[in-house]
Amino acid sequence: MKLNRLPAAYYRGGTSRAIMFKEHDLPKDRKLWDSIFLGAIGSPDRNGRQLDGMGGGISSLSKVCVVGKSQHESGADVDYTFVALGVKTAEVDYSSNCGNMTSAIGPFAINSGVVDAKNVPMSKDGHAVVRIHNTNTGKIIDATFPLDGDEAASHGDLAIDGVDGTAARIELAFLDPAGSKTGKLMPTGNPCDVIEGVQASLIDCGNPCCFVHASDLGVDGTILPDAMEAHPDLLPRLDGIRRKASVMMGLSTDEASASASIPKVAMVSSPTGHRIPSGEGVDPTSVDVVVRAISVGQPHRAVPITVAMAIAAASRIEGSTVNAVMGAGNVDPKGLTIGHSSGMIMVGANFDEEGSLMNATVFRTARRLMDGNVYWK
Repeated sequence: MKLNRLPAAYYRGGTSRAIMFKEHDLPKDRKLWDSIFLGAIGSPDRNGRQLDGMGGGISSLSKVCVVGKSQHESGADVDYTFVALGVKTAEVDYSSNCGNMTSAIGPFAINSGVVDAKNVPMSKDGHAVVRIHNTNTGKIIDATFPLDGDEAASHGDLAIDGVDGTAARIELAFLDPAGSKTGKLMPTGNPCDVIEGVQASLIDCGNPCCFVHASDLGVDGTILPDAMEAHPDLLPRLDGIRRKASVMMGLSTDEASASASIPKVAMVSSPTGHRIPSGEGVDPTSVDVVVRAISVGQPHRAVPITVAMAIAAASRIEGSTVNAVMGAGNVDPKGLTIGHSSGMIMVGANFDEEGSLMNATVFRTARRLMDGNVYWK
């Protein structure tokens, strides 16, 4: 039997990687998509390595993005659907967006011809501006990045923690990101709830999230991913809290039916000096808050961009778990600086007079790794 194949590309976006498909190359019947994505990524793999596919054995490397011309009323250039895939399981999850892979959508749209480089709007700095409609959340993101002729530029001077080297700067502006799935920044109406005896702030911004204090779980807030996985009960306890949060936020009818992707769950703590896997030290005076996020059951090696946005929003909500560990003022007036397992990231957030988040801006890099055909059985 011959292998199946479809045109595809493979991109790094921020601290994630994904297989990229143009929507018109996929079957019109979306019921057929799941088997294609699972076969291409190499899931389910009981060994957890995805050696028979394009995945990398962890959640941040087990992803698919679908991009096509947009018909959205906002006038967006492209529609973008994000798909999270289980590693050991056959789960195919369309419930959330991935902020890191969002950084690759504009460059892919230009490079693949979904958007014509000659007609794309330009910023004041002469960079391309691609407006993205994320179908998972219904939200709009403006991606601004330099071009190299008729392609997205690859070379640049921006370094992001968690990725070696430098690349072209990509600015992502998430417009009105609050209420991505529930329609409310605080779905329960409370800045803080109690779940399993632990204080938890349930915030919907970019993606629904649940933030708890690391100290309430009896762990150091600077614990690194390998230690989190080795901990005897930390991950199961966090997932139990996350599933209860799903019901409280109206995302699922019961804990068993909660999506693996949302809500995201993360531990937060006050800035503390520590070392990251690269051996570098994190100066506690250089960050506003420390976060350890879980993505599809696994400790995230950095921080999901949507989680970073939700933290920025929660930092301004008096009585929230995030606000409680903040200092008197941000270390950088341009935004909130978050310490994560690979370093730090700053989220530029603009709030209105009532404290609502109007938009959030982050800077990422992305790169085309390959294109051609992807094969699956």
